[in-house]
Amino acid sequence: MTTTAVHEDEIRIGTGRDQGTDTGWGLAADADADAGTGTGTGTERPVPRWAERVAHAIPLVLLAQCVWRLPFAFGFDMGTGTGSIGSLWISVPYIFALSLLTEALALLSFGLVRGWGEVVPGWVPLVGGRRLNRWVAVVPATLGGLGATALFGPFTLGALGLGASFSEFDSGFWEFLFRACVLPVGLWGPLVLALTVHYFIRRRPSA
Repeated sequence: MTTTAVHEDEIRIGTGRDQGTDTGWGLAADADADAGTGTGTGTERPVPRWAERVAHAIPLVLLAQCVWRLPFAFGFDMGTGTGSIGSLWISVPYIFALSLLTEALALLSFGLVRGWGEVVPGWVPLVGGRRLNRWVAVVPATLGGLGATALFGPFTLGALGLGASFSEFDSGFWEFLFRACVLPVGLWGPLVLALTVHYFIRRRPSA
């Protein structure tokens, strides 16, 4: 092997060491990443591409159900035959607040793949800049993931015809639309749990 080839190999190895090696769970296999040199997501260790995609997918799996729910705020029953749920002064704030709250909770999943899920943002009074113990995120994320699975899993099973049946609809179109909109929501809990496991492993103490 020539001197030039050896030199090129050293450069190639050195570059890999500087950038860090992603093991698939966001665990850097090098000392630099373990030391917290920073990544594009603001995390101390790299976040794998699959985890990034899961974090982006969580708000989307809830979006269809939130949009399907909005017409109820204005008295349109979406073919369910249930009629209005009450005065517009009650239904509009309630439905819109429920949808916004659902999406806000879904967006919290980004804390499992972002730096603000590891270190409190500096603008937070008193505790800004403080490093978070991983259990501070793992415990609520686990409870939330399990709760979402128990709460929304039956909707997905029902939409697949495997669980509890839904009320009759005015037509097959409305029933199809309902099932299509609620089908993805059952993925919320399992996706959060997957990110939680990844977060827990990624933030394990260095050996």
